[in-house]
Amino acid sequence: MPISPSPHTSVTDRDALAATTAGRRPRVTIARGATPWFVPTLATAAVTTALTRRSGKWALAAVPACALGAGMLWFFRDPEREIGTGRVISPADGVVQSIDAWPDGRTRVAIFMSPLNVHVNRAPLPGTVTSVEHVPGGFVPAFNKDSDQNERVVWHFDTELGDIEMVQIAGAVARRIVPYVDAGTKVEQGERIGLIRFGSRVDTYLPAGVEVGVEVGQKTTAGVTRLDRD
Repeated sequence: MPISPSPHTSVTDRDALAATTAGRRPRVTIARGATPWFVPTLATAAVTTALTRRSGKWALAAVPACALGAGMLWFFRDPEREIGTGRVISPADGVVQSIDAWPDGRTRVAIFMSPLNVHVNRAPLPGTVTSVEHVPGGFVPAFNKDSDQNERVVWHFDTELGDIEMVQIAGAVARRIVPYVDAGTKVEQGERIGLIRFGSRVDTYLPAGVEVGVEVGQKTTAGVTRLDRD
């Protein structure tokens, strides 16, 4: 059966859906919100490389600049994904750091994202974004227990399972969280919703009665890995 994109699905996500439907290999793009880091780095690499034609001494600057530029390409890659199945899917690439029962009956699944992971986060369920709140805080490493008080963005989604909370947490290196959508936006499951630059953490709170389908130490893929189980 052909798949039809929702009118609320982003243009990039529609392209991915079309590529998947047609059997083509999905393309990899650069994440939105990466420009402040990405453009200056590539510009420096290009200029210093060009100057090596005048003097080989410029290679001392060109080599590390090109290496950093290549690193930025890797850090800010944004591959298309064939969205997985399940009521709740992972919003982040990374490793399950902890699974904690919450006093209100919910279960928090914390996913640690290293600098080598894709940094684009995706909607864990289809629904409507009811709030996007930026909360100032510190910048301790995301794997530290005190990272709960870090700079973060708290999301709430109105879904078929009720209110779903998701928290993007900045780490020691990640100092900027870039939301892609605003409150009131309808999103599809697996749709891109934001970016955390470099390493960080993303917490998803499963509602009471929803069983966890992952375990601590398990690798996750944003938009693909199922977090719950039947």
